[in-house]
Amino acid sequence: MTKRTELIRLMRFGVCGLSATGLHIAIAVVLISRAGVSPTLANTVAFACATCWSYLVNTLWSFSSSLRVRNVWRFIAVSLGGAALTGLVSTLAQVAGAGPWIGIALVVCAVTPLSFLTHRRWTYR
Repeated sequence: MTKRTELIRLMRFGVCGLSATGLHIAIAVVLISRAGVSPTLANTVAFACATCWSYLVNTLWSFSSSLRVRNVWRFIAVSLGGAALTGLVSTLAQVAGAGPWIGIALVVCAVTPLSFLTHRRWTYR
């Protein structure tokens, strides 16, 4: 695989991540403001919807793979691991006295590339 192909995959992965984030926000906002759903439930539903969307577009577009039972379970495992790592990095940044923007930057710089590599080498191998 060429470096150009990997760069294209990484850029597509980023676009998919941004679209999934936008979808999460939109669903959570609508559920909270229009349906009166609690923020916890709204974010849980939004996370599930965004993860489904992310699986579909990453599988078909970013990694040019097929929808398979094996890779859907791997994708979910990586997504949950990423969520747990996000919580850990955020907590460590807060405990270290870093501001919230530093915590966000650390999450983006650590979790995103790790998720990409894990999907590339495990989910879609």
